[in-house]
Amino acid sequence: MPFILMGGGGFVLKEKLKMIKVALKEWHVSHSRYILGKIDSLKARLAVLDDKGEDEVLTDDEVAELHGITSDIHSPSRVNTSICWQ
Repeated sequence: MPFILMGGGGFVLKEKLKMIKVALKEWHVSHSRYILGKIDSLKARLAVLDDKGEDEVLTDDEVAELHGITSDIHSPSRVNTSICWQ
């Protein structure tokens, strides 16, 4: 819902920047809240497949899932690292 701000140019700009800051904080919280949980669940599934692979031969679907999990872990890990550096 757009707001109409009245006042001088500097005041309007300052208020719009405040609104952007609030929106960015909300977005950040909603998108980074469960990153560690996602990483942990992917690592747990990876461990299950690794253990199963030691005892028996994995099916083609399980091998594909194993490779997918490995690549899926990297993206949230990079995001988490970036958040930690900030």
